[in-house]
Amino acid sequence: MNLMPRPVGIYPMLYAFFAADGSLDRGAMRRQVQACVANGAHGVAVLGLATEVAKLSEPERYQLVEWVSEDLSERLPLAVTVFGETVEQQIALARHAQRCGAAWVILQPPRISGAGDAELVPFFGQVMDQLDMTVAIQNAPEYIGIGLSDDGIDELVRSHDNFTVLKGEGPVLQIRNIIERNGERLAVFNGRAGLELTDNLRAGCAGMIPGLDSFDLQARCFDAMSAGEEEAAEALYAEALPAIVFAMQSIDHLICYGKRIAAHRLEIDAVYDRAPGLSATQFGIDCALRYARRLGRLARVS
Repeated sequence: MNLMPRPVGIYPMLYAFFAADGSLDRGAMRRQVQACVANGAHGVAVLGLATEVAKLSEPERYQLVEWVSEDLSERLPLAVTVFGETVEQQIALARHAQRCGAAWVILQPPRISGAGDAELVPFFGQVMDQLDMTVAIQNAPEYIGIGLSDDGIDELVRSHDNFTVLKGEGPVLQIRNIIERNGERLAVFNGRAGLELTDNLRAGCAGMIPGLDSFDLQARCFDAMSAGEEEAAEALYAEALPAIVFAMQSIDHLICYGKRIAAHRLEIDAVYDRAPGLSATQFGIDCALRYARRLGRLARVS
């Protein structure tokens, strides 16, 4: 089994930037990867909820994996969220990600209304059986609408050796419960744009998968916590927190305004939205720009 060492750290989830004609913006996607490399990210993630994966066509999903892999050039590990309504679709995208050099994949549940353990455990199990790599599951019922119970997670952990990472999306007390049950087998990451960052690390999270908007401060916070410098870590978290709270009102809000914070920090002049989604207001844009100015520009490398 081709498993990577236990992943750790801050893996920013890239936004999907679009050009004026509605196509994916190659240059803006490259800028994000450059910023991750230059500003202390421990890895990079793509095709999650912040990447608006459900709005992308299948060729666009494959294209983004190829672009990000090309731009990373193996300088950081790559995690790819796998979106697909069938077992076959998920296996195909996961294998494509692996061919492109992804270190691990994150399986999203298929959009089956009302699905629970009875449907999701065998679905995920069939995908995992066909993959020779590290596999995670994104368990985010609050945002996706369906998810696994703790017992469902336990069952998959027991039966699949390559299921070694979990991406949660929930309050730290909920995440701590998962870690207490399966922390020895699962490297648990949280998302939610970085909310409760320091407490998530105290709870035993291996890392976080936030958006790109304030990842640099979060990466420095992670490094400080890892070095036992909790006071410095709390100061960094406090600096990032207002922007995190503003962006993480909902997934639609994050895509609309968190992306604009990131764009300003990356010196991307125009943000074009893809429907359906939240329509930006001038007041919201002004707020996003104010937070972006506080955070400062993101350095980039070629």
